[in-house]
Amino acid sequence: MTTLIKNARVIDPSRDFDKKADILIENGKISAIGEFDSADEIIDAEGIIAAPGFVDMHVHLRDPGQTHKEDIITGCNAAAAGGVTSLLAMPNTIPTADNPDTVEYIINKAKDAKAKVYVAASITKGLKSEEATDLKALKNAGAIALSDDGRPVENTQMLINAMKQAPNLGLKITAHCESLPIANGGIMNEGEISRKLGVKGIPDSAEDCGTMREIAFADALDVPVHICHVSTKNSVRMIRDAKKRGVKVTCETAPHYFTLTENELLKRDADYRMNPPLRREEDRQEIISGLVDGTIDAVATDHAPHSPEEKADFEKAPNGSIGMETSFSAGVTGLVRTGKLTINELIRKMSTNPASILGINAGTLAEGAPADIVIFDINESYTVDPENLHGKSKNTPFKGLELYGKVKYTLLDGKVVFKN
Repeated sequence: MTTLIKNARVIDPSRDFDKKADILIENGKISAIGEFDSADEIIDAEGIIAAPGFVDMHVHLRDPGQTHKEDIITGCNAAAAGGVTSLLAMPNTIPTADNPDTVEYIINKAKDAKAKVYVAASITKGLKSEEATDLKALKNAGAIALSDDGRPVENTQMLINAMKQAPNLGLKITAHCESLPIANGGIMNEGEISRKLGVKGIPDSAEDCGTMREIAFADALDVPVHICHVSTKNSVRMIRDAKKRGVKVTCETAPHYFTLTENELLKRDADYRMNPPLRREEDRQEIISGLVDGTIDAVATDHAPHSPEEKADFEKAPNGSIGMETSFSAGVTGLVRTGKLTINELIRKMSTNPASILGINAGTLAEGAPADIVIFDINESYTVDPENLHGKSKNTPFKGLELYGKVKYTLLDGKVVFKN
């Protein structure tokens, strides 16, 4: 079976490739890029762009245990609609992905999904920071990363032990940076808006202290760490400084942090509540600066589905918003069309860089690579309608916004899994 993508502008940041060409796919892999005439299936991509499928390195699939919100299949349907062909599933499932059986369950269920699911297993059992997991057993079960995401690892010795072991096991530590005593049950950014609404806020320092701790450990141990969902200006600055000093730190941010601010919370709509929370305009601008100067390596979503009933009460609702379907479009709209990043740079941060950080076979259109490809129209706009999204939950903070950059096709191992 051969497939030919004809007449596309082909962008592959992994090889600094950007020109009009055809992509020939044979048996699910990239065969060649050039000029070709025939194939079993032809996709005409005249006037639009083909790139490596996006890699979302921060996703909550809610499966097992909370499948009324999302499951592995529906989550991957949403991924495909957003051009995401590989994703890293976080471990705060029920039961927690702290044991080989749960890791294997996720991997096996994902075999028929429309995206490739990689698993981040937990560092501590039940995310409680009381008992360490068996990292070697989790690796043998198929996990590629370690995180207690949703919570920080409060027991610093357990975190240090995991950071020491992870490189030898080929596992990536991805860190949720937060001081829970400082956060103290807050539900949004602490500041003028939280005081106006009369709700408890989360100070910047809750994140900043966590970021400083993980950087200090990575520096002292000379081991890598990846910092999740950066949202504050000071965390960006600390990571920038650490990189200049040679600390092995990488990081990600999410589209809502470079697009929206705490002002959205004036609507008293819990779809705008996530953790870390939306911050101030000065934080948003520093996030953009970090993306521009390379401090921030990747754009991930922290895709966190919740049901409408759970999100109905502004103050009692759980934190989190969905994002895989709108992530690329938010990047095009907020970063590319504003002249902050080129489309090549955005693709690098959404595909090539996260694949490299995780050490997975993705993020490239090199010959022999899996034909995981996104085809999109950078100039086509649409209005985000939650009812048209492909996952179970609809809690998007981008609802009602006009976004540019529409995914037209997503291919997984050469097979079209989404077509618009």
